[in-house]
Parts: sequence; C-alpha cells; structure tokens
Amino acid sequence: MKFLIKLLISICVISICAGVARKVPTLAGLIAVMPLTGLIVLVWLYLDNPGNFALMTDYTKGAFWGIVPTILFFLVAFLCFHKQLPLWIVLCASFAVWLVGAFFHQWLLK
Repeated sequence: MKFLIKLLISICVISICAGVARKVPTLAGLIAVMPLTGLIVLVWLYLDNPGNFALMTDYTKGAFWGIVPTILFFLVAFLCFHKQLPLWIVLCASFAVWLVGAFFHQWLLK
C-alpha cells in the first residue's frame, strides 16, 4: 500500500508538470527540476528510517552533488535543441553526458 501511494504521488507530480508544459514551458521546466522529488524521497527515506541521520546525510550529499550531472544533461539538451537536432540525438547525447557525470559523481563520493 505504501508503494502504491508513493507511485500515485509521483505520477501526479509528473502529470501536473506535463500539463503545465503545454501552457508555460519555462514554468514546467522549473517545476521539473525543483527539489520536489528530492523532498518526497527525503520524507519517505526519513519515515522508513527514523533517526538514521547518517543515511539522511549521505542521501543529501548525493543529491547535492548530483545536481552537476543534471545541469550537464540540460545544458547538452539545450544546445542540441538550439541546433534543432532530432529528439533521439538530443536524448542520446544528453543521457551520455549525464551518465559520464553520474559515474564521476559516484567515483568522487566513494
């Protein structure tokens, strides 16, 4: 039941963001990258592991430094869309850069 509630909340957030994107794409972009998802995970993680501040510290450290690969993802996507490249190229290039950043992220945080 807990999993289903988490899933429904996540679906609602994504659906709302997609709906806003049709009218105000820049606002939807802001909503998509706002720490709402991180906040939801933070609350669920805390409720599942009350008082485990080492776990919370590690999660927030990973989330904080995870911003860098995410910025790289959107930078590459922005540049590719600016050049009017097809969506599949934009996604492949963006995810490739994000993946390199994510591996680097994990290597640095070990």
